[in-house]
Amino acid sequence: MRKEALIVSACLLGESCRYDGGAKRCEAAIALASRYELVPVCPEILGGMPVPRTPAEIRGDRVVSADGEDRTEKFLLGAGRTLALARATGAVKALLKSGSPSCGHGLVHDGSFSGGMKPGDGVTAALLLANGIAVYTELDMAGL
Repeated sequence: MRKEALIVSACLLGESCRYDGGAKRCEAAIALASRYELVPVCPEILGGMPVPRTPAEIRGDRVVSADGEDRTEKFLLGAGRTLALARATGAVKALLKSGSPSCGHGLVHDGSFSGGMKPGDGVTAALLLANGIAVYTELDMAGL
C-alpha cells in the first residue's frame, strides 16, 4: 500500500537550503518517513533564489530582503510551485519550518529584522492553507 504524501520543508530534513546556507534538521520530521512519503521542498529555491541569500521578512503584503530588495514575486512563484507539487503527489498535509517568510504558520518575523515575531503565515503556508492543505510546523506536529 502506498504511503500518504507529506510536503516537508527540506531544511527540516537536513538539506542546506536556508538563507544562511544551513539546515534545521529535525529528527521528528525525518521519523515521519515511517508513515508518510516525504516530499522535500524549499519554496525559496523553487522561486529561483540562491543559497545563501540575504534574509527576507514580510512587510505588509510584500516580502523584502534585509538589503531592501522586493522578493515578493519569487516567494509567490515558489509557493505556487510547492502547491503544484502537493497536487501532483496528492499531499493534503505539509510540515513547514516555523517563523519563515515562506513556510511559517501562526507566527512569522515582523519585518523589522530585529528578531521580533508577529501573528501570520508565510507566503507558501498561506497558499497551501487557502487550497485546503493542512499546515503544521516542527513546533506543533500534533495531527501528523
